[in-house]
Amino acid sequence: MEHGERYRRAREFVDVVTGLWDSWADDAFIRDVDSGVFFDPEKLHVLNHKGDYLSVRGPLNIARPVQGWPVIVQAGASDAGRQLAAETAEVIFAAQTTLADGQHFYADVKGRMDKLGRPREHLKILPAAFVVVGETEAEAKEKRALLDSLVHYDSAIASLSIALGHDASGFDPDGPLPEIPESNASKSGRERVLALAARENLTVRQLAGRLGGYSGLAMVGTPSMIADIMAEWLLGDACDGFNVMFPYLPDGLDEFVDQVVPELQRRGLFRREYEGATLRENLGLPRPANRFFPAAD
Repeated sequence: MEHGERYRRAREFVDVVTGLWDSWADDAFIRDVDSGVFFDPEKLHVLNHKGDYLSVRGPLNIARPVQGWPVIVQAGASDAGRQLAAETAEVIFAAQTTLADGQHFYADVKGRMDKLGRPREHLKILPAAFVVVGETEAEAKEKRALLDSLVHYDSAIASLSIALGHDASGFDPDGPLPEIPESNASKSGRERVLALAARENLTVRQLAGRLGGYSGLAMVGTPSMIADIMAEWLLGDACDGFNVMFPYLPDGLDEFVDQVVPELQRRGLFRREYEGATLRENLGLPRPANRFFPAAD
């Protein structure tokens, strides 16, 4: 399916699934054993959706979710992807690798929300952050270098091919990346790879190795250094938080929790207690009103 059409279908899909989640008012289920009344039929809505891409009668056969809707997460960064996120998403898993790119993406998406009349705080932008913790910067870099050295070329070149939307197996491994025509693959993913290759003057082998390992935003250093980078992004209007990724489990997770989190807490950048009982509450996102039974909320 053509890139723009994929997003047009996605927009309709969001309308359908959110409509299904709103099939029942929150107080629809009476469950009265004595009277034998299980639910109030006046508090059930049949969707009867007929659109350009989907035809769905409904209703959903379960009660409305505890969170109203599950948190809606999106991960596209093309123009169409940003617009879909501004209209519908509550979290974006972003992939910017520099502070300037993060700030530009943040301003663009939040600006689109302003035009739509959506409060900015109703969408959290969380760039992926690969964290490698060491007692010293040199130790952390050694860990990263070891991980990168373990990537097999066949696996790496396959990852590069997917990212480019083009078969890279015939490229000269030790030459520069040739001109890559556009394809129907992810546009933002392709652009990030081309920018990385140009910015660091990487050969095909080096670029493939990075893609086969991890090519995005990396925070490699001591707990204080990692906290510095996170603070710069958080306080510089480049993100609302991070989608933290660990180099290996469980040690990579333990190192982050035991060493970086306390540093972030000391700086007032990370909670010490949870705010609520659901993901939505802990992200600071409102519970959506039921479009068919707004009085129930």
